[in-house]
Amino acid sequence: MDRKQQIEAWVDAHRDEFIEDLKTLCRIRSVTGEPEENAPYGPGPARALAKAMEMCAGYGFSVQNHDWRVMTADFGAADDRVLDILAHLDVVDENTGWDSDPYEPVIKDDGYIYGRGVADDKGGAVAALYAMRCVKELGLPQARGMRLILGTDEECGSSDVAYYYKHNAPAPNTFTPDSEFPVCNAEKGMYRLRFRKSWEKESALPRVVSLSGGVQINAIPTESSAVIAGMEPMHLMAGAAPLCAELGASCRVEETPEGARLTVVGEGCHAAHPDRGVNANTVLIRVLTELPLADGPSTRALRELDSLLPHGDFLGKALGIAQEDAPTGPLTCSFTMIAFTETGLEGVCDCRVPLCADNENCKDVADRAMGALGFETAGMMIAPHYTPAEGEFIRTLLQSYETYTGKKGECYSMGGGTYVHDVPGGVAFGYGMPGVDVRMHGANERFPVEDLFTAAKIFADVIAAMCG
Repeated sequence: MDRKQQIEAWVDAHRDEFIEDLKTLCRIRSVTGEPEENAPYGPGPARALAKAMEMCAGYGFSVQNHDWRVMTADFGAADDRVLDILAHLDVVDENTGWDSDPYEPVIKDDGYIYGRGVADDKGGAVAALYAMRCVKELGLPQARGMRLILGTDEECGSSDVAYYYKHNAPAPNTFTPDSEFPVCNAEKGMYRLRFRKSWEKESALPRVVSLSGGVQINAIPTESSAVIAGMEPMHLMAGAAPLCAELGASCRVEETPEGARLTVVGEGCHAAHPDRGVNANTVLIRVLTELPLADGPSTRALRELDSLLPHGDFLGKALGIAQEDAPTGPLTCSFTMIAFTETGLEGVCDCRVPLCADNENCKDVADRAMGALGFETAGMMIAPHYTPAEGEFIRTLLQSYETYTGKKGECYSMGGGTYVHDVPGGVAFGYGMPGVDVRMHGANERFPVEDLFTAAKIFADVIAAMCG
């Protein structure tokens, strides 16, 4: 058999093991929590890291724990590495709206496996591990080493890999299986706009006394709730329901001691793709501006937010920061978190910015627009990442993709930042297939089962080609 046939036969023979290992990792709720001893990102990520180390060691790889932030598994000579594969084991909060237990993965009749982390990014980590096993157990020629790097803080800032690279040099070539095939060689930069405003406590009714929405800075919120004092629940429902439906959301109302609580339910998704979801924050604020609230600083603040960050404005047009370029596409703007009390509010926008964006045409413009309406702002720009498409590494990745899919391999750009954003020459390579909706960061996260195995075959071919 040739190499392709050998790899295909091995992966196909280990399908059941692959699925069980993926389920084992996905049963661990590895959401960032409070730091503990030997758990800098909380107990969940630490448990996932420990289980992954156990798996990798059990399959015969040399494993190292990097202070419970990152683990590495080496195949071949660690001091003569030609390739690093960088994936993560932490996940975003499960939020609401699931049809099954998010931490009990299940394969359904549609051919997808469902569970938090199957797509982002435990599936990619397991595909890379099985690719290493495949090459190792087949005994394919190996002249140089490679390393699997698994971290636990990708969703909350990637301080784990910053720590790792402070003490360890990257291999000459790095990819992360945390996107879509073929090769993402251009990632947008990031502008996290934080804003706040305060006012004196009011007494006029009806008014909003509290509002909260969003639990993750890089996820479009599924739910957002406000308590309105001085308004009957039935009147609130009558005013809110038609507009929510018009905007693609649903709502419910309940009575509380503080007033009637209005909860808007939208559709969550990754903040890099706000057009794929329904933002509960912006729907709720739009609805509140249409209600007969008393005029006052809190009501005016809601109207100002609706003018600056209106529902459906994914490009930052109202802020004046809309822009795009050919390598990376348009800027996106996602209003992901808000906390509103009787004396003020704080909020966050997650903006993904193209190569052409800078402080002058993005941050400064947003600061002026917010400042003109009395908001205080903070935030900083994170530069985009770009790796030229020419070179042996990217050619190898594209060739392996074409060999196992029969599709044309080419480079593309995206709005989401990955683990390789600060790794020189790094790219994102899979592990999802182009155009497949895996509901990343949303309810019912899923991944096509057959694509799991295809990704493992592609990665094994890359390892054999780069290290052989």
